[in-house]
Amino acid sequence: MTTRRDFLKKTGIAVAGYSLLNNRAVGGASLLSSRQTSEGYVGKRPPVSQRKFVSEAVEAEIRKVKSGIKDEELAWIFENCYPNTLDTTVQFQMLDGKPDTFIITGDIHAMWLRDSTSQVWPYLPFTKEDPKLKKMIAGVINRQVKCVLLDPYAEAFNYGPTGSPWDKDLTEMKPGIWERKWEVDSLSHPMRLSYGYWKTTGDTSVFDHDWLNAMKLAVSTYRTQQRKHGRGPYKFQRTTPKPSDTVPLGGYGNPIKPVGMIASMFRPSDDATIFPLLVPSNYFAVTSLRQLSEISSEVIGDREFSGECSSLADEVYDAIQQYAEVNHLTFGRMLAYEVDGYGDHLFMDDASAPNLLSLPYYQCVPIDDQVYQATRAYVLSESDPYFFKGTAGEGIGSEHVGLGKIWPLGVMMEALTSRDDNEIKRCLDTLIRSSAGTGFMHESFDKNDPAKFTRSWFAWANTLFGELVIKLYREKRYLLS
Repeated sequence: MTTRRDFLKKTGIAVAGYSLLNNRAVGGASLLSSRQTSEGYVGKRPPVSQRKFVSEAVEAEIRKVKSGIKDEELAWIFENCYPNTLDTTVQFQMLDGKPDTFIITGDIHAMWLRDSTSQVWPYLPFTKEDPKLKKMIAGVINRQVKCVLLDPYAEAFNYGPTGSPWDKDLTEMKPGIWERKWEVDSLSHPMRLSYGYWKTTGDTSVFDHDWLNAMKLAVSTYRTQQRKHGRGPYKFQRTTPKPSDTVPLGGYGNPIKPVGMIASMFRPSDDATIFPLLVPSNYFAVTSLRQLSEISSEVIGDREFSGECSSLADEVYDAIQQYAEVNHLTFGRMLAYEVDGYGDHLFMDDASAPNLLSLPYYQCVPIDDQVYQATRAYVLSESDPYFFKGTAGEGIGSEHVGLGKIWPLGVMMEALTSRDDNEIKRCLDTLIRSSAGTGFMHESFDKNDPAKFTRSWFAWANTLFGELVIKLYREKRYLLS
């Protein structure tokens, strides 16, 4: 069995194992899309003239994969979802002689570092044959660099210095910031995209002086938030009736013991942590720091910075093993979701990734790792307070939208980390049902009624669904036919 330390040191851009689905019977009745007509399903994409960005290589892939899907509704949802980021969220330009790409999340007109990486990630394989697409993704990296240099503690940014509805938050807001919630994974995602882009294209032009300064600032921020020398400069409070939207104890969060992990005031769901040492985000930081170390050594030639990245990755990894692997009464040795370094830990998972369920997808652990498998069994059981099961499906949700709401992102990650065909079939069935006849994925849906959903335009969920279907087409095509 591959050890986790060896696995992390060998991390590349490959996405770990996938699996998928059969019929869409709900209690014996088929759910028929409201968009079906006598001629079939009506496409929901914008007219070509209104699409924000068109990649001929992606269009060719859509045609190829769609032709291999026998289920008409699945093919329809795939065709709508996979290009949704390109169709609706891309703002590309050449700025100061370099590509610059601003990616909105969908129905929120702001760019998240996490979402923008995740939204373009599934298109990376096509950059080899589409120079225009390659330039667009290089522009995302360049824009992320500007965002990090503006403020490494912010997770979401404006296109320009236009202000934000959150300007009155009790933190150091700047006009270019949409929201300033410190989340460890926000800085890891630009590292992931930079590494994936380099490994796919071989292009090193994005690794300029600004990029290196941004990455050094990111690593410095990680060091500061290990809190070995005090709480650091970041604090956040918001006047709100929602406790998960603000941070306790003067905005610095609940106490931690400085054991080597990195404190995160918020989760990827943008909800406040309870114990600030957020385990999946720290694991993701380990992987991303190792990737950054490789770029620094092989491309930049800065062996000192490369060594700093590796050293920090080792320190965080060792702390995870010591403080985040804990014994559960039913599931044995597994990972907690959050810890504080004092011995306290929180058992749960949240559907917004990176989460515990998605660790193999982000190349943080081998899929057959025993501790991960025990953790996965817990997450997908009713022992997890955010696992929900109803007549519309089952899966994990999030505090972000309340109880009883299943997140398609969580169901997708279940399929992407499964080797069980039946499990994957059930996941795909749930995802198709969750569309509720709209032809798109959503942020969440009611466990008993998929028509009760949140966010009708959520590009990350749409594009990840396309990534899942393409992986199945390539690796388990029989599940689509």
